[in-house]
Amino acid sequence: MDIEAHVSSMAHSGLDAAAAGHGDGFFITALTVLVLACFVGYYVVWSVTPALHTPLMAVTNAISSIIILGALMQIGSGSWLVILLAALSVFMCGINIFGGFLVTRRMLAMFQ
Repeated sequence: MDIEAHVSSMAHSGLDAAAAGHGDGFFITALTVLVLACFVGYYVVWSVTPALHTPLMAVTNAISSIIILGALMQIGSGSWLVILLAALSVFMCGINIFGGFLVTRRMLAMFQ
């Protein structure tokens, strides 16, 4: 079974379970959104032509900055586990953002 059929079948299973009312509704909905987002993201990135990799990296850096904002909002939580995961997320997204901008700058310098 190829990846396309496997992911599609997982998404349909999640939607069927949510429609039937089995299990926790929020978990099934969140899992379905995650699977569909992975599926769409994989095919969007895979179909990018080599000439557009630099703009794609810039957009990826922007997405990481949105993730870092969400993590900063969670740091005010009362749970130590949430605070730890949010701090780890801020650190890893920071590396991704600054490293991505450095690589993008180097790639753009090749075309000057």
